[in-house]
Amino acid sequence: MKQQVLGSICLALAASIWGGMFVASKYVLEFIPPFTLMCIRYSIGSLLLFSIMKVRKKTSASKTKRDWMLLIWIGFIGYLVTISFQFIGVELSNAHTGALITATTPVFIVVFARIILKEEITYRKAASLVLASVGVFTVIEWNTQMNSYLLGSFILFMAAVCWALLSIYVKKASSKFTSLEITANGILIGLMMTIPFMIGELQYNSFSIPNLNVIFGIIYLGIVSTAGGFYFWNKGMELMEAGVGSLFYFFQPLTGALLGWLLLDESLSAQFFIGFFLIMCGIFIVTWKPKRKRTLTSSQYMNKVR
Repeated sequence: MKQQVLGSICLALAASIWGGMFVASKYVLEFIPPFTLMCIRYSIGSLLLFSIMKVRKKTSASKTKRDWMLLIWIGFIGYLVTISFQFIGVELSNAHTGALITATTPVFIVVFARIILKEEITYRKAASLVLASVGVFTVIEWNTQMNSYLLGSFILFMAAVCWALLSIYVKKASSKFTSLEITANGILIGLMMTIPFMIGELQYNSFSIPNLNVIFGIIYLGIVSTAGGFYFWNKGMELMEAGVGSLFYFFQPLTGALLGWLLLDESLSAQFFIGFFLIMCGIFIVTWKPKRKRTLTSSQYMNKVR
């Protein structure tokens, strides 16, 4: 039970961190192109995570060729493809659309968990997924002008699919590696794969850091969103079933709405509170396990009677 509680906290924290990522990304991308921002973000994140690994002096057993292939795949699908799709999709559309479309990730996680990890899709999982999905669509108002951002919306949809794949393979890798090791190596591999794209991008684009807000945005993306968010998500997926853990991704649009209220003076309508209630109900249904009554043996029953 403690493991499930810790996993729930980690996943909720990661998704909440990413709720602010779209706002920060949209602002910073006005001054720094996508692949360059990714390299800066990964450099900060990997440096921090490897420093923590060195201090803790904890590493898993030596890696085989198959292990390295799994880590390379995680770095490619999760930290190159997914994040580049997110950045490009947000740049072509907007942060609101990004939060909406990527919130569909849990649907794909449940499906891939069934195909790859052979996790059972129970009635509780299905009901929770439907309830939480309705909650998300209730929270987010449908004024995103998707017709004007068709390409960006499609790219964000692909990001949601790729992130679901990442979550499944992180769960698979957690049987041998620690969450810290998976995250650090995955980000470093993603960084190395992104550098060629950054070099090509800078041939035609320039970047600038005109004010402190851009610096704060970079710090948030590098330390909080990358090192912190990825680690907490990977740790949570290690501790829980992928299909159950996926539901905590729904915290992302909730946090985005709350940050808009706190930082941008946006109002919270009744829709927000209704949606929040539905999402929490969905998570409660799938994570709460009633205590089962123990069946007494005949000897235990006679002792109790006496």
